[in-house]
Amino acid sequence: MIDALKEEEIVNKVGGRFKLSTLIQKRLAALNAGARPLVHVDSKEKMDIVVAEILQDKIFLDASAQVKIAAEVSDESAGGPPELDLSAL
Repeated sequence: MIDALKEEEIVNKVGGRFKLSTLIQKRLAALNAGARPLVHVDSKEKMDIVVAEILQDKIFLDASAQVKIAAEVSDESAGGPPELDLSAL
């Protein structure tokens, strides 16, 4: 799962390397404080859980750099993972 961090897909999904780092740090802190994982993975490594949550669009950073859980966002105006149109590049 950590190999996914070497791919550009996860970086683009979050909106950049710094945002990815922030999201990982904040979610790891939440898991260490007792938050429940949002995905089921065979690994007990928390980093694997966080990467899987990001790749499955379960978590994202909002405009104020706070971790949000996708299922808790009720409307489009509250934010979400960035929509990237790479076809125009």
